Order: sequence, then C-alpha cells, then structure tokens
Amino acid sequence: MTQIRVLADLLISQIAAGEVVERPASVLKELLENALDAGALEIQVTLDQGGAKRVQVDDNGTGLPKDDLPLALARHATSKIGSLDDLQGVATMGFRGEALASIASVSRLSMTSREAKAAHAWEIRSEGGSSSAPAPAARAPGTTVLAEDLYFNTPARKKFLRTEQTEFGHCDEVFRRIALARPDVGFTLRHNGRVSAHLRTQALAERAAALLGREFLDASFPVEAQAGSLRLFGLAGTPQAARARADAQYLYVNGRFVRDRMLSHAVREAYRDQLHGERQPAYLLFLEIDPRGVDVNVHPAKIEVRFRDSGAIHQFVLHVLKRALSPAAGEAPVVYARPAASGLKMQQGLQLAQPVQAYQAFMSAAAIKALPATETSPPLGFALAQLHGVYILAQNEAGLVLVDMHAAHERIVMEKLKASLDAGAVARQSLLVPAVLAADALDIATAEENSAALEKLGLETSVSGPNQLAVRAAPALLAGGDIAGLTRDLLREMRAYGATQVPSARQNELLATMACHAAVRANRILSVTEMNALLREMEETERSGSCNHGRPTWYQLTMADLDRLFMRGQ
Repeated sequence: MTQIRVLADLLISQIAAGEVVERPASVLKELLENALDAGALEIQVTLDQGGAKRVQVDDNGTGLPKDDLPLALARHATSKIGSLDDLQGVATMGFRGEALASIASVSRLSMTSREAKAAHAWEIRSEGGSSSAPAPAARAPGTTVLAEDLYFNTPARKKFLRTEQTEFGHCDEVFRRIALARPDVGFTLRHNGRVSAHLRTQALAERAAALLGREFLDASFPVEAQAGSLRLFGLAGTPQAARARADAQYLYVNGRFVRDRMLSHAVREAYRDQLHGERQPAYLLFLEIDPRGVDVNVHPAKIEVRFRDSGAIHQFVLHVLKRALSPAAGEAPVVYARPAASGLKMQQGLQLAQPVQAYQAFMSAAAIKALPATETSPPLGFALAQLHGVYILAQNEAGLVLVDMHAAHERIVMEKLKASLDAGAVARQSLLVPAVLAADALDIATAEENSAALEKLGLETSVSGPNQLAVRAAPALLAGGDIAGLTRDLLREMRAYGATQVPSARQNELLATMACHAAVRANRILSVTEMNALLREMEETERSGSCNHGRPTWYQLTMADLDRLFMRGQ
C-alpha cells in the first residue's frame, strides 16, 4: 500500500497560507500591494481588533470584471506574469497569484469589484476556501476586499496571535512602509472605528514628516544620484539624528520595502566614521534598478531580494551616500533653511533651533562656503572668548557660534591622518625623549608582531626593559599628545583583532583613537589667534560638523534664537 497521498486543495492552500499569511499585517500587506498594482490613487484601510477580526481595503483602482472574480481567489492565477521571462523582470508588487487564495483559506473573505465601464459591481464570497458564485452588488468603480475572523478554521494558528495592540502595531508598520513608498497615493487607516492616519497625495518630504515625524525631516537631507539604470534617492538622516535602534531605516528596491544585508551594509559603511558607538542611522532611501537586475522571488513575503551584480550596487550606494554626507570640494551641496524654534529645550522652557540644519550646511568645505559669509566675516565668524576651557564662543553674521574645541580638533586631526595614511604612511617625527610605558609580556609581543603596522601609523617602538616599551617616534600631528596612552590603546586594539597589519575594517577606529589623543584637551587655554586658527581649519575640513564619534562639533544660535531666549519684542 502506498504511503504517499495527494493532499486536498484546502489543505494545500492552508499550508501555503502558513508562509504568506503569518499574521493580520501579512493580509494587509498583500491587499495593499494588490490595490497599488490595480492603479489605485485612493486607498482606505479598516481594521478591527488589530486586524484579527477584520482587515478591509477599499481602493479606486481599475476593478475586475465578473468572470475574473473566481479566478482572483484561485491558487496561482494572476494577471501580472505569464511566462518565465516575465518572472525574470517583475515590475509589479505581486506576481505569484497565491495571496488571495491563501487569505481566503484561513478567513471569511468577500471581494466586491467594479470596472469603470460596468453598470454595477459584482461580489464573491469565500469561507475557508469554499467560494460562492459572483452576485450583483453596489459599489463605485474600484475594489473592496474584506477578510474577517482570521484563522477561524485553524485555531492552532490563531493561538499564536499576540495582543490586539501588538497586532495593530504590526499592521501600522506595514501601512507606514507602503504609504512611504507611494506619496502619490492617498491613504486612510481606521482601527476600531477611529481614524489613525489620513494622508493626502503629497511630496515625499511631506509624507516622511507625516509618518516618521517632523523631527526626522528636519534632521535629514535629500539624496539624489543616478548612474546608468541605477538611481538612488530619498532622505538620509544626519549623524546627529542617529538612534539607539534600527527602527527608522526604510529601504526600497523598485518601490518594494526590503531587508537586504548588502544594502544595509553599504549604508552603514557610508556612516561608519560619523556615528557614535552603536548608534543606527535613520534613512528613507529608494533604489531604482532594471527589474531584470534583481530577483524578487526569493522569499515568501517578498521582503528579501537578490541582485545579479551585488558588488556594483554596493559600491554605488556607498559612494552616493558618502558623497552626500561629505561632498567633495567644489560640489554644490544643498543648503537648508532653519525652521524656527525646534528642539533644543532650555531650562526656562524656551526653545532654540536644533543644530542639525546648521550641520547639514556644514558637511564640507564646499557647504561652508555656501553659508552666509562676507569679506569681513567667515562662516564660523571670529573668536570672542573661551568658556571654561571647553567651548569657543565666536560671532558670525548670523549670531553666536558655540564650538566644542576638542571635538572639532579631533575631526580635523582625523581627516589629516586619513589623508596621510591614504598617501602611504602617517608622517612622524623622532622624540628627543622617548615616551616609556609599562607593558606586560603580551603587550611587548603584540608590539613586536605588529611593528610594521605601528610604523605605518607613525609609531616606532622598542623594548626598553622586561616590562617596558619605549616609543622613539610618533605621528607629527601628535606633538604634545599622550604618546604612551595612544600606544597602549593601539596595542589593545591590535591584540583584540589579532592583525599583523592595520585591518582596513578597523582603520577608522584606529585613526579615531589616534585623533582623540592628539586633539586639544579640555581646560587648555587657547589664545584668540589659536581659536581663530581652529575655526579656519574647521571651515576647510570635510565632515567637520561632527567629531569622530558622531557628536556635533558646533551649534549656531541666530540673533532670532537669542531674541526669543530673552523675550525681546514680546
């Protein structure tokens, strides 16, 4: 007797539903994508009990004729592809023809649709995969799909659903992802009879502000670049806008939200030496590519993709974002207007403008040259005084500039060290009196094994005793710095990563460590001449709006900010 049996169609559909319909948010995603593929320009979403009780999507798309309604609920029936060649160049959101059938197999589903030329709409109902014949119905042109009582016939799956609020949170995130990708479409979201979001047709920046918050928009700058069939555009957050979690990272390929390790790595690399610690950048980016250059049929939920030339795309995204974060000299960066009174709260309850807009205009020397400046006042102005040995106060045309002198000098030294290393080796000078540091046997072994790497970084070391290392030459930029402390930190880094050469992946971290030791320390008194020299170097240094750890190096307080602080004119 054979042990292999042919499964029933309903069971096959329910197995497929296990991959496609993970939770109410999965239903919502499929229905929204179908509405967009139908050319809808207005979409309304209605949810009850987090979507477990009801997920309904109404659209004003092209609609379906009567004869297509039964086919719409059939497995592997679709109007979007017809051959393998079509599958290799998918340009629609959906293409497999299994979503509606999967949803219908685990819910009570109804679908009402009307073409613009039709006299009236037609409705089809399905319960647990068993469908009725189409019947006449009343509806304006477009389609309504209603899925009720999700998993009513598979109670084991229903037990895995979370609380109503959790399920609604997942639905809300799906709604946000799709609405961000299509600002040309109006969306409305209702939950338990209450409107949660109402989005009119709007520009991308306005849609981002509506869904991600005005703070995201104020703390981001536009990205736009094209090379052949590749195009990257959207909004990238400044390093100061980075977050503790990766919860504000939206990346799309041909309008489809994806989670792709290669693309995420390219973005992270672009921000690498401008983020503080484990902070995560915020961004809303869209990659457009020839559909034949990407395979979207690699994941049941279509959230992962595979590129035919991933290396080239990685380099394209990395290069575009690095250039946007730090334009090359001579390029024309975008200069942003400063919105009034946003963000930086004072003890008195007043508000001053955030520094991010100033940072955006300060990302490079080219950007600085486009800020307000006159022949008598450079962009960062002229130094007035030093505050508690930590901050430089300067006056420019706009008002008052506050500079963290250590953070600013750290970035300046970092960029000089990078330029030196790119040229072959860091310039060094011999020390009249060697710097001696206590070292254990492991430190000494690490120094001897990595002597070539240390010399490339400008350090010449030798053993001066059983438990001592002597530094006889150091980077020229570190004159007066903590040579012993720097050497100790570099040895710790090299020992941790076991490299015989400076590892490229750690190069910025090593240089940042060196720059931190070389930078002017707090409580060091600077003359006015020294302070002005630092300001001028900042104006000529790339990425000088933030230190090597992603913290801001300066703030601009305009005269209007100061007037609000002192209530002038009120």
